[in-house]
Amino acid sequence: MNHYATLGLDSLCTLEQIRAAYRILAKQHHPDLNPHSPEALRRTQELNAAHEILSDSERRSAYDCELAAAKRSAPRRSGKIERNLVQEVQLQIEEFLRGTSLEVRVKDPANPGGLEVYELVVPPNTAPGTRFNVPRSDPFGGGFVKVRLRARPGFRFKVRGSDLRCDLRISAQRATQGGVEMVSNATGAKLRVTIPPRVGRGEVLRIPGEGLPKARGSRGDLLVRITYRPEVQISRQTKR
Repeated sequence: MNHYATLGLDSLCTLEQIRAAYRILAKQHHPDLNPHSPEALRRTQELNAAHEILSDSERRSAYDCELAAAKRSAPRRSGKIERNLVQEVQLQIEEFLRGTSLEVRVKDPANPGGLEVYELVVPPNTAPGTRFNVPRSDPFGGGFVKVRLRARPGFRFKVRGSDLRCDLRISAQRATQGGVEMVSNATGAKLRVTIPPRVGRGEVLRIPGEGLPKARGSRGDLLVRITYRPEVQISRQTKR
């Protein structure tokens, strides 16, 4: 059993990533939430063992040495197995903010062990474009499933890098006088948008820090495009 694979991580992960993955998975598979499930109990025991070893620097170092030695001594096989695989996956916009867990399934005819199933934990505040190396635990040298995260297009927002774009339709009177309107952010929370007087159609108002996470911390912006229909009044002409 590979403790890194148990947590859905690779051997280069940080202590913070180990702790975050353990918290998410331990909550998901806790026996209290899965009564009468032997699988939940087994997964909880595996998660506890992985966290106990990998969160301790000395035990982790010794475990890494064991993995390296096992890889060197693994027998060679005559058939060819594709060790490193690349796959993209689309997440919903809110999943980049709150985090999620994914199941990675590999069907490789060259692997006599059959179907490979791994769990990938995406921590909260992960940036679109992030790549994860999910270690494969086959006995012939391993390898990785290299997973790249993309944002799934939605009806509410368009994604531009770490920025989110949305439309806000207002009345012609509001566009003339200005004022305050409300929009929803990626998690559904309401935000106040100040509309300047005589705002133009198509003008973009920027709300800082309400976009998606960036790779080096902080978040992008929410870009609100103003739309409205000019008011048209038609009246009968008075005859002179």
